[in-house]
Amino acid sequence: KWKDEFDGASLNTSNWNYETGGHGWGNNELQYYQQQNTLVKNGTLIIEARKESSNGKNYTSSRLTTQNKQTFKYGRIDIRALLPQGQGIWPALWMLGSNITSAGWPACGEIDIMELIGHIPNTVYGTAHWGSSFPSTYKTGQISLPAGEFDDQYHVFTIIWEQNQIKWYMDDKAFHTITPSNTGSIYPFNNKFFFLFHVAVG
Repeated sequence: KWKDEFDGASLNTSNWNYETGGHGWGNNELQYYQQQNTLVKNGTLIIEARKESSNGKNYTSSRLTTQNKQTFKYGRIDIRALLPQGQGIWPALWMLGSNITSAGWPACGEIDIMELIGHIPNTVYGTAHWGSSFPSTYKTGQISLPAGEFDDQYHVFTIIWEQNQIKWYMDDKAFHTITPSNTGSIYPFNNKFFFLFHVAVG
C-alpha cells in the first residue's frame, strides 16, 4: 500500500520527478513547465498555472511524474483534489504505461483518472487510451456535479483497477468501465503504470 500525503515542506523527490519544458506535449499546450510552480504546504500539493513569460511561453505551470520511482499494477487508487477552472485550463491526474520508452505512446496505454476542461467546471472525464499507432483509440466517460463546480470543494477521484477491468468513480459514484471487450485485441492495462499530475494551459 503506497500513499503520499504531501505533509512535508517540499515535494518528495524519491517519489516524484519534475518534468520541465515547453514543447506542447502533443497537445499544442501554451505553458512552460517548471519546478517553481509546485508548492507543498499544509498537507497539500499545489500546482499553480501562472500568466507569466518563461522560455518563450506566455504561461507557466508544472508537471509531475513518478516515472522510474513509483510504479503500480492493480488496486484502488484514490486522489483527493480541488480543481481549477477557467478558459484554457486543463488539470489532469493520470497514468502512463511504464514501458513507454520502449513501446511508445499509445501502445504503452494511458489511464486518465480525472481530466477537467476549464470552461466546463462542473464535469470531469475518465478515459483509457490505447492503440498500435498515433493517434490513439480511446474510450471515455464523464460525470457532472448536481450543483456547484469542482473548484468549490475537494472531491475524491478513484479507479478500481483489476486484471482485465478498470472502473472509474467520483466520490464513490461509478461512471465509467473498460475491459478487453472494449478494446479489441489490444489491452495494455494489465502492465505497470506510473502517475502524472499536471495543469496545462491552452
